This record gives sequence, structure tokens and C-alpha cells, in this order.
Amino acid sequence: MAASILFVAQPAAVTAHFSRLREMGYEVGLAENLTGALSFIKKSRPLFVFSRVRLPGYRVENLLGESASAMGDFPPIVIFTEQGTADEARRLLELGAHDYWLDPVSLDKIEAVLPKTPPPAEEAPAAQAAPARKAEPQRGGAGEIIGRHPSVLRVLALAKQVAASKATVLISGESGTGKERFARYLHSLSDRADKPFVAINCAALPEHLLESELFGHEKGAFTGAIARKLGKFELASGGTILLDEISEMDMGLQAKLLRVLQEGEIDRVGGLDTVKVDVRVLATTNRKLDEYVQQGKFRQDLYFRLNVIPLRLPALRDRGDDVLLLAQWFVDGFRKAYGLPRLAFSEEAVEWMRSYDWPGNVRELQNLMERAVLLAGNGPIESRHFLLDPDAWEVPEEFEEAGQCTPGVCAAAPVADEAGGVGGEVLPLDEMERRMILKSLDKTQGNRTQAADLLGISVRTLRNKLAEYRKQGLEIP
Repeated sequence: MAASILFVAQPAAVTAHFSRLREMGYEVGLAENLTGALSFIKKSRPLFVFSRVRLPGYRVENLLGESASAMGDFPPIVIFTEQGTADEARRLLELGAHDYWLDPVSLDKIEAVLPKTPPPAEEAPAAQAAPARKAEPQRGGAGEIIGRHPSVLRVLALAKQVAASKATVLISGESGTGKERFARYLHSLSDRADKPFVAINCAALPEHLLESELFGHEKGAFTGAIARKLGKFELASGGTILLDEISEMDMGLQAKLLRVLQEGEIDRVGGLDTVKVDVRVLATTNRKLDEYVQQGKFRQDLYFRLNVIPLRLPALRDRGDDVLLLAQWFVDGFRKAYGLPRLAFSEEAVEWMRSYDWPGNVRELQNLMERAVLLAGNGPIESRHFLLDPDAWEVPEEFEEAGQCTPGVCAAAPVADEAGGVGGEVLPLDEMERRMILKSLDKTQGNRTQAADLLGISVRTLRNKLAEYRKQGLEIP
């Protein structure tokens, strides 16, 4: 059974996202009342529930009550609303909501909380090396760390040691090493595991928009601010906030962030009142922040405030046979998502993975494993299935057979033979083109659409060519 998610909302508000979510490998459910929601949850055990605050005959408080009575055996509930308030957000989060959003409910928001890969439905991930820990509140392995290498175990041990504190943690490492995944793991080990985990990419927004996203704004604070908006710090209050790619934050905003870390309070853009927040701050970077400080690109006082607990994730090339553990875990997830049989690696593929440098780290490994699953068929997976050079992919025999055509693709040999002159004579391009067009029409009994498909051109282009031939006095079928 595929991993599933549930929306409790009016269909018009969310169904536009369903096709993309299904492409990602999720089963998607829709309910408009408490009975329908509970029925789907009982049957499909969704990873997340995304619910309106209220619908006709439905209030999300009732669903949160069911969640509380389930004693943890219930999916996280993300709540969204058209016009929220800080009081409502605080009340619903205290009742057990995982997060609280304002409209619109974009696909980006939804994807941000879901696992990057739908989790395997049949078995737990292999070779998890993390120490024993409390139950993960976010289903689907969002916080699991796969690995046995000493460099990974050292980081995991340190994370466990500091998880229960409120100390800020700076997670560094190359792009693709899994910094956000590790941040979620750290959150899951903490006493805040049942509270919100809110992530924001500091490199994705310009300064004025990032400030509004972090601290919120009041109605009328700037053009387009038509209503009060709660910032990420308020939404994460009681839980954890992840400041992803913190090195890309503007210097002016760094000073405001420093005040939040020191005083535990924020000022909404355009607001007059100071708002107290209780948030554990995690930050990630793929830069060497100490060098940025020396170059004047990052505030030294903020660096010291963030770097209370430094965790550096090793590159995949430095993790030995962890690459094989991760590769098998990704393969199992993808082949189940695509409904394919079990796949094994050939010895040649294993040696290739051990010797490859993995410049893109775990992210590159994940992408290559998805590609391999789709290209390997019934297996075994070989290194050619990683398709590092698309031009090196071998043409299947069925495409090389004379006259063998599939929709949109046709072997060129018979047409080329027909187009060539006697004894290997070289013909002008326009004459060869004419012969290929006429041959294609002959093969399709004059069907213009099919002939255009065989030639790889549009029907309009084909008709224009035929019109030219008629003007030249040729009879066209």
C-alpha cells in the first residue's frame, strides 16, 4: 500500500495539488467531516492530515480531541485557515496541532513537510545506526539517519547528548549531505518532539520578504499586506525552527535575528507590540562560517550565538560502505513506490559505487537510485543503469529491427535505404527529405498525423511541405 495523506477541506481548495502528490507516490484522501476523516485515518494510516479550522458541521478541535485520545497513534495534523490569529494558533498548537498555516495552501508548503521520498510501506529502513530514541512524531522516517560509519556515529552521539537542551545547533556540511534531515532527527530526540518543527530557507527570499516570513507582519505594514501574518518564529513557538542556509542571510537581518536569540522576543513588521517566543533554533550552512566572519560577510556575534553546539556532517565519499546501506534503502523505497519487484545490485555496480566520488553526496545518490530502479527492469542493477552519460545508453534491439515502429519512434533504416540513390549515390537534402515524407505517407496509408509522428515533425509542417510539392506538380496521396 502506498503512503497516504489526508485533506479535510473543500475540494476546490486542495484538489489542484492531487495529481502532483500522486506523481510523488502518495495516495491522497479527501474528507469534509469528522466521520469521513476518521474512516480514512483508520483505513489508510496517513502520514499527515491537512485540515481546515472549520467546515460546515466540522471543527478541527474535534479531530485534535480524537488525536489526543489515541495516545500518540495518530497522524500529525497541519491546520490551515484564511484569517488566523496568534491566539488561535497558540490554542490549536497547545491542543496538539503539528503546525498552523495561513492560506493559500501551496504545493511548496505541503512538499516541505512530507518526506522527500514516500517511505517504504512494507518494512522499516535497513541498517539504521541511530541509538535507541523516543518514538518519532513525524511518520515516514523524516528524522531517521542511515549509517554505521564512525564519522556518522560520532555526530549521532553528540546529537543525543545535547538533544534535550535548548542550545542552538549549527549543522554544517557540503550540499546534499542531509543537513535538514539531521535537523529533523535532532528535533525528534528533543523534549519538543511533539511540538512544531518549522523550516525556512534563508537563501530563497530577498531580505524584506524573509523578515516578514520569519517575524510576521501587521495588516498594512507594506503594499500587499492585506491581513496580519504570523511569522515562522511564532508558528514554531514551543518547538523548533530550522534556519536553512543561514550564511545567505543579509547582514541587516542578522542583527534582528541576534536579538531574537538573545531576548527570546520578536517584533512583527509594522507592529508595535513585542511578542515573546519559546523556540529552539537550529541552523545549517554549506559554507565555512568562520571564514565568512573573517571576510566581513557574517556577524561574528551571531556566529558565536549560533555555534553553541557545532555538528559537521561528513561527505558521502568519506563514509565508506554507508553508501551501500543508503543505496539499498533508496532502492527499496523507489521500487515499492513504483510497484516494482525486489532489486539487487550486481557486483560491478557495488564496486562502482564504492569507487565513485559522489560530488552531490546523498542527494546525488538518491537521484541515481531512482533512475536505476526505473531503468533496471527486473534487475540486477548495474552501473550503466545510473546513466551518468545519457548518450552512452544502448539502443534496445527492438528499436534496431528494420521496420519496427512504436508510437513517436520509428527505425530509420528502411526510410534511409529508400532515400538513398542507386549504388550509394548521395542525394540532395531536399530530395532525400521528399522521399522520406512520401515513404512515411505510404507506410501510414496517407494518414498525415501518423506520418508526422514517424518523421518527428508537426502536422502543420508536414502539410506545408506537401503544399510545396503540389506546386511543383507532384501528385500527393
